[in-house]
Amino acid sequence: MLDLLIVLAFVLYGLGSGLRARNKASQSLDEYFLAGKTIKGWKAGFSMAATQFAADTPLLVTGLVATAGIFALWRLWIYGLAFLLMAFVFAVCWRRAGVLTDAELTRVRYSGAGVTPLRLLKAIYYGTVINCVVLAMVLVAAVRIAEVFLPWHDWLPAGIYQPVVGFIAATGIQLGESITGLEPAMMSANNLISILLILAFTAMYSITGGLRAVVQTDVVQFSLAMIGTLAYAWFVIDAAGGLSGLTDRIVELYGIEQASKMLSFAPPANASDALMPFLVIIGLQWFFQMNSDGTGYLAQRSMACPTDRDARMAGLVFTWLQILLRSLFWMAIAIGLLVLYPFTPAEMEGAGFTAGREALFVQGIEELLPPGVRGLMLVGLLAALASTVDTHLNWGASYWSNDVYAGVVAPHVLKRKPKDRELVLVARLSNVLILVIAMIIMANLGSIQTAWFISLLFGAGMGSVLVLRWLWERINLYSELTAMGVSLITAPLLLYYLGTDPEGEWIRLGIMALVTTSAAILVTFITPATDDATLKRFYRRVRPFGFWGHAAALNNVGGDVSVNALGRRLYAVAATAISLFTLLVGIGRLLFPAPESSPVISWVCIAIGLALIPLWLRMALSKDFDVDPEDEPVTLGAGERSPRQA
Repeated sequence: MLDLLIVLAFVLYGLGSGLRARNKASQSLDEYFLAGKTIKGWKAGFSMAATQFAADTPLLVTGLVATAGIFALWRLWIYGLAFLLMAFVFAVCWRRAGVLTDAELTRVRYSGAGVTPLRLLKAIYYGTVINCVVLAMVLVAAVRIAEVFLPWHDWLPAGIYQPVVGFIAATGIQLGESITGLEPAMMSANNLISILLILAFTAMYSITGGLRAVVQTDVVQFSLAMIGTLAYAWFVIDAAGGLSGLTDRIVELYGIEQASKMLSFAPPANASDALMPFLVIIGLQWFFQMNSDGTGYLAQRSMACPTDRDARMAGLVFTWLQILLRSLFWMAIAIGLLVLYPFTPAEMEGAGFTAGREALFVQGIEELLPPGVRGLMLVGLLAALASTVDTHLNWGASYWSNDVYAGVVAPHVLKRKPKDRELVLVARLSNVLILVIAMIIMANLGSIQTAWFISLLFGAGMGSVLVLRWLWERINLYSELTAMGVSLITAPLLLYYLGTDPEGEWIRLGIMALVTTSAAILVTFITPATDDATLKRFYRRVRPFGFWGHAAALNNVGGDVSVNALGRRLYAVAATAISLFTLLVGIGRLLFPAPESSPVISWVCIAIGLALIPLWLRMALSKDFDVDPEDEPVTLGAGERSPRQA
């Protein structure tokens, strides 16, 4: 009963947030999707972290540690570089651009007849295809959580429950694979009821209150998720015998060689042939991915901030919460579960091993936590799920309302300018479409790792062009069209001929990155550059960092201004990244030491990380960092309008 009361209190808070923000959200798309640009930096950072704290991610971490050890988590941690680049370089550019979506940026950044088709293609590709695949991954985790905690066959009367089972049997739907031994039809019926209720709850406040309601709930959701995760980690480690003898117990269960692999933050000594492929993967995936410049909900949070400094702080708060804090909690749980639920080498070779280890994260909650704490962790997982679903609904709807309907359908098909409330209605209706598509994809997914690998592959061709469009003026709309087109052709071919085997992933990612980037840059040089008028306006509005010599000259600005500005920001990125990763490794090694490891390296890492904090924090907060010439607010010339007014 206590667990249910905690869940009910959370549900009521979420619904209340949507109702409170409803009136403002209904005024315009800026209010609905950007909260009127009133989100403070720390709140935006918490919202980013809440969205990334998806219900599927702790399950993914649990599976990675069991199958490949702590070192495999660098696949997640390496994204810290992309997050810091967004904080120091791209967040301010997104905010100044004055757009609502990445797709809309095409009409501000490029010129030519292909701008509208590119905007429409990106809106559909990002807002529907990619967005729904990610949502489906989250829903796969949701059904595993729901099966354990929501036994509807025990709770509902037969008159209500049996028709659902009959519908499942008639349609042949199978939502996931049972981890509790339920019959397939009963399992799918339970999962369908759970998913529909969870999505109905999330959609009610997200559709009603827009980004303002999403951010308000995200702050509470992330706090609850972290408190619940900390409590879970405490009980898991306590049940495993405490931190002091954790390493010895893993050695007893798996042997010193396997234990060293599981607990190593560096490449294991026996990595040999597997090391180079892994280094290639983590070297590529943080840059060659579709969110490398913050594209999507991270950019949306940056654009919703009132000042450049707020946008920068949002990225920093997000990065430290995401990479350091939550990683330490999840590592404790994943390592403790290795002791409490041991496995043999033969089991590792069996089918479904990865999915089974992922599901242990949920099973441990049910078996290890007492009432109250279990309810708190359940709310934490529900909050993690809701914070991801609400963001993807809101983000996906922004493409359909702002780019598809307002950018193409209304002006080119209906031949009129849409009203603000009309656009908000389209946004709310498009949420339903996105949910339906995501559920169809979810019904056909296996393990979360497999879905994650496929999504990385599709995004690997876009990252370099998305970054270069902010740093290099020569990138044009044909560059983006080429990268997207080649990705859509190359990814299915690679999956068909090379499969989804994790051992071949480095080859797939390498080929995708090389082919798409080479094709995009080649096309850049043989197609017309963006016209001077567009470059001049974009430079005046955004003052981008990097190689913008011609655009700077058009605005009577020295060509070295943007280059020097980029250099200072990359220095800040490097200092912050070293501080972040050394603290992560140092603290992690002290808490979870590998067999026969020395604590000296751990303390050195911690000392370096702490010593660098005043340096990067001073750069992030310094007024001088905000009043450089390239940071000055842009004054539009006579007759010029912001993109939101156009």
